[in-house]
Amino acid sequence: MRDQQPAPGRPGRRLSTKETAEVLGVKPETVYAYVSRGQLSSTREPGGRGSTFDAKEVEALARRNRRETSMSSGSGGELSVRTRITLIDKDRYYFRGVDATELAAHHSYEEVAEWLWTGRMRPGVTFTAPEAAVAVARRAVDALPEHTAPIDRLRVGAIAAAAEDPLRFDLSEEAVLGTARVLIPTLVAALPPQPYAHHHDEGPLARRLWGRLTGHEADEASLRALDTALALLVDHDLAASTLAVRVAASARAHAYAAVSAGLGVIEGPLHGAASGLAHRMLLDVLERGTAVPVIADELRAGRRIPGLGHRLYPGEDPRARALFALMERVPRAEPALLAARDIVATTARHTPLHANVDLALAVLTVSSGMPATAGETVFAIARTAGWIAHALEEYGERPLRMRPSGHYVGPRPPQALPE
Repeated sequence: MRDQQPAPGRPGRRLSTKETAEVLGVKPETVYAYVSRGQLSSTREPGGRGSTFDAKEVEALARRNRRETSMSSGSGGELSVRTRITLIDKDRYYFRGVDATELAAHHSYEEVAEWLWTGRMRPGVTFTAPEAAVAVARRAVDALPEHTAPIDRLRVGAIAAAAEDPLRFDLSEEAVLGTARVLIPTLVAALPPQPYAHHHDEGPLARRLWGRLTGHEADEASLRALDTALALLVDHDLAASTLAVRVAASARAHAYAAVSAGLGVIEGPLHGAASGLAHRMLLDVLERGTAVPVIADELRAGRRIPGLGHRLYPGEDPRARALFALMERVPRAEPALLAARDIVATTARHTPLHANVDLALAVLTVSSGMPATAGETVFAIARTAGWIAHALEEYGERPLRMRPSGHYVGPRPPQALPE
């Protein structure tokens, strides 16, 4: 690191972009990401070819990054990661400081995704994918067995789209945003249309997704509910799949690979697949006419009741509240809504648990004639935008910071060679 002459009126040592990147342990393009986020200030010197940075400010940022790290131990031994994307606080959650349910009520999924990525609103934005990417993804997905689950189709579609993109290793913010705006509609277009469905390949993403989930005709109230569900589910802090995405991004995996990591985790029954369990339970209640025997059977089998309770919300899940309110405007949803309320009331006799978003999503999927896997598909498509936001944030951090140390508890060495 060499000394530079102070700029007039700006006392102190100045660093070049390359020197600043070395101090921070990042790529030069990441230095400008810090500038765009207001974490670092730059000055273009008269007659100079690039920007310079105040050495003290750079060193302070480096210290802050080391101190707050990467990954630090939080309360209760849980891991915590610095993020500016989502805050969950007192039965509400916020995207970049704005109430997420309000955003979803007034903006489309695509608009909320743009807000999450850039902190700017782009009214009327829609995502489109080039025909070449869609064709490659469709061919790969169509080659899978007929019984293949939607999440497996999405994973294969993401891999195929990556193989078609020669610029996938460009991790600059502009390139990653371009990838996001193409990948999401490509994943939707790669899903096979449902029989008898009037599928669309243009217009809002929710309308394009509808025909991949059900053969029922779409009414405006149901489409609005699906679009809002996508916007509500776009991110939820560091859920398991999101942490997997950040680990991949920390290792500088490209955006397609990071999304693939998230898709791999989301399939678990305690994550994205939870809405499918709630869907099947809701159908059981509708068939039997009451929730009492259904709840009894679940408890007798030693299972928790799907669609109820959330570790982050002592009260009602705000996503469920917003989605239930929209489903009340869908006439054909009334039986499923009544069944969901019966489930909550029956369980509340012994344990006062509130409905979570999985139960609300099940009301949407059941009343729309969708399969049990549809909620997981909605969840994955929605969360892809959030994963991209977290990958972008992680690309601006020190590489490989998601590398905790193992606490070895095995036999102490030296041990004899096994025979």
